[in-house]
Amino acid sequence: MKAAIFDAPRQMHVGPWTKPQPGPDEALVSVKAVGICAGDLYIYSGKNPYTEYPIIGGHEICGVVDSIGSDVTGVQPGQLVVIEPFLSCGKCYPCRVGKPNCCANIKIIGVHKAGGYADWVVAPATHLHPVPPALSPLWASFAEPVTIGIHACRRGEVKAGEYVLILGCGPIGLALIEVARAYGAHVVAVDVLDSRLETARTLGADVLKGNDDLLGQVLEQTNQEGAPVVIEATGNTKVIESTVNLVAAGGRIVIVGLVARGVKVQFPGLDLTRKEMTLLGSRTEVNCFPEALELLASGQIHYPKVATEFDLWSAPEVFAEISRNPDSVRKGVFVRN
Repeated sequence: MKAAIFDAPRQMHVGPWTKPQPGPDEALVSVKAVGICAGDLYIYSGKNPYTEYPIIGGHEICGVVDSIGSDVTGVQPGQLVVIEPFLSCGKCYPCRVGKPNCCANIKIIGVHKAGGYADWVVAPATHLHPVPPALSPLWASFAEPVTIGIHACRRGEVKAGEYVLILGCGPIGLALIEVARAYGAHVVAVDVLDSRLETARTLGADVLKGNDDLLGQVLEQTNQEGAPVVIEATGNTKVIESTVNLVAAGGRIVIVGLVARGVKVQFPGLDLTRKEMTLLGSRTEVNCFPEALELLASGQIHYPKVATEFDLWSAPEVFAEISRNPDSVRKGVFVRN
């Protein structure tokens, strides 16, 4: 089959790859649309510590079921589906207590296993979710990033009418904005880039510039109380540390952004008790795909409207350009016709 292959950091080409065959409990999916995620950019740049080259990236996948294994039920060839890319072992402590997203032995399609930047991809049938008839493959490919927004909002117990401060308006920040607004929250989005703030504004968020005046502006907007919910989506240590000042006493902080392995984040110890805030991490998702597809099909998510569509086989040129100019694309999706 044909695939767009990461060969080494900043080296990528389109060429042949052995066509996968589904096992007894798997399905072979013909790829139709696949998103460009920050994780894929980490593979391209060599910053992903879990990747071994060569590898086919792409984990925000929508496609048509081509064939199924002998033990598969509930999925039929010809169905349009999205793929849940995180594969847990089902045996470790996190899996046993209902947190397969934190599996000690987790494998990710597009990171540890060949992903969706190809003609076909194999996935467990249990990780396929039928796409509602109203959704195109491009729109359906947004289900995976939307699940990250759903899980973070669930972790933060976001409620209708609440002031929710979202730090970072990159691809994941935009998904957070959309889900929080769908939950009825008053969303205020923060970034240092005007272009990203403009995108957040088009999605219905109020916006604030990420500068030295941010804390004062948040306090002014919240009657000097701080934000009931702060969701961090930058991975910048200084931004993560600022959440303690920005959150209201008794409020909730959700950290979604990733820092490099070994990087320390410091919080003022007294504030942890004085404010009695809830500090939460949020990693990928748990059982969020049905809700994500429902939100997309119902028209409550507008994020795909800001996407740029690319032909899948232009991937080497697209990754090179995004690497040179990260803000040239708000969200990219590869389409295979």
